[in-house]
Order: sequence, then structure tokens, then C-alpha cells
Amino acid sequence: MQYRTLGKTGLSVSEIGYGGGRVRPEHDERQLIKMLHHAFDSGINYLDTAPTYGGGYSEIVIGKAIAERREACIVATKTEAFEPAGIAADVEGSLQRLGTDYIDILQFHGGWFYAEHTEQILNGGGLAAYLKLKEEGKVRFIGFSADGPSGGVEQLIATGELDMMQIHYNLMYQSTCDAFGKRGVIPDAEAQEIGIVLMRSTTSNAFQNLMHHCFPNEMAAVDVDSFLLNYSLSNPLVDVALMSLQSIADVEWTNAVSDDVAARLNLQAIHGR
Repeated sequence: MQYRTLGKTGLSVSEIGYGGGRVRPEHDERQLIKMLHHAFDSGINYLDTAPTYGGGYSEIVIGKAIAERREACIVATKTEAFEPAGIAADVEGSLQRLGTDYIDILQFHGGWFYAEHTEQILNGGGLAAYLKLKEEGKVRFIGFSADGPSGGVEQLIATGELDMMQIHYNLMYQSTCDAFGKRGVIPDAEAQEIGIVLMRSTTSNAFQNLMHHCFPNEMAAVDVDSFLLNYSLSNPLVDVALMSLQSIADVEWTNAVSDDVAARLNLQAIHGR
């Protein structure tokens, strides 16, 4: 496993992170914990979850998995609330489910951050509540997750107060980081020393489904998943690429992509710059 530095946090993070968004109560807890322990032993130290994932089950499972290894793990969760009272309630619930007394990274759980959302965060006490949680030691670093670029995302980046951003970026989704024009919210965040964490790192199967539909015979022997993950990791602005690891086999192949540094692409050359 290769490691990168998560922006101004200084945290050394595994460039493959565990995305806990697909964990559901119907999934076997023992198997999930076994897989996570294998992931930890393989070098993964970044875990992303949220109170809404599996109705809290994702946080519960991750909490049990990290119980004996808390200091070695970097746990990121979120708040659905943007106002102080709701943020406090969300954080207390997450601390209880995770079985810990601090959260490494707390994120505003957003979609597109419309004007009313950023108003709550910036002028309605949301950001102030996050900063207070940092002062109290309940949270080490703060950030936000967003589905894509927007005026609200640009506003959050511009505050200079946030430590990380989780956002979409992959071969199909280029609007957050235009390699040709060297523009987008990812370069903007990098300029503020904000750490970059990716979701949809391998297109959530959209590209795979498209290729297999259009070229079923040609794609039969192609390892599209590894190709797509390598593409995302080839962007030097990326710190962590989240993957919804479902099995020990998933841990193995993603780890292999991370370690195949020689396979990294020159994205500027590919995109014509």
C-alpha cells in the first residue's frame, strides 16, 4: 500500500480508503470485520462512513473493527445537519456507534451545497460548531463531502477553514478536475492545502457496464476495474480513493493497483497538455 499526505492535516493516509456507504444490516458483521482486519493488515488506514449508511450499521461495524486498533486508523464520518444543535446530536450518535471518544475527520454531508446550505454552514453556526468540536478535541479535522462542483463548494473552499474535501472524480467525471485547463474545485482545494478524497473512484460501475454492453467480446479479458482505479490514482492532487471493498479479494486487487506505481499515467499528456 502506498501513502499520501492528506493536505494540511499532515496525516499519512493510505491512497486506497474504505468506503462504508454500501454496508447494510443484512451483511454479515463477522465477515465484514474479518475483511476490514485484513484491509488494516494490508495497509489501509482510512475509513469513511456516515450515520445514514445502513441506518447506523456502517458506523457500528467499523467501530467494532477498529476497537483494538483505534490509534492506527483514520476514521471519517459526517453530519446530515448543518446547524449547531443537529451537528452536536449527530456527532454524539456517531461517537457512540463508533465506540470512540474522538472522530478523526468530520464532514458536512452535502450534495450540491445550494445557497441555503452554505448559508447555514457559514452564517448559521454550522462552521462555528465544527470549529468548536475541534477545540474540544471531539474532532481532529473538518471538511465536507459533495457530489460535484457548485458555487457553494467554491464558497466552502474559499473559507480556508476546512481540512479536506470528498468529491466525485474518475475517468467519466472530469468537471471537478479539468486536466486540460488545470481548473476545477480539486485544484482550487489543493491551492488551499485541502486534502482530496475521492468517491466514485471507479465510476460506480457506469464505465464498466457501458464497455461490456458495447464491446462484450473485446472487454471479456480486460481488467477494467484496475484500469479505472489506476487512472484516479494517477492524478497527483488525489490523496485517497475510496473503494467499497466487499471482500478480501477486493482488498487484494486494490492494494496491487496501489503498489503498481510504474503503471501510473501522465494525465496531462493524455489530455493534451
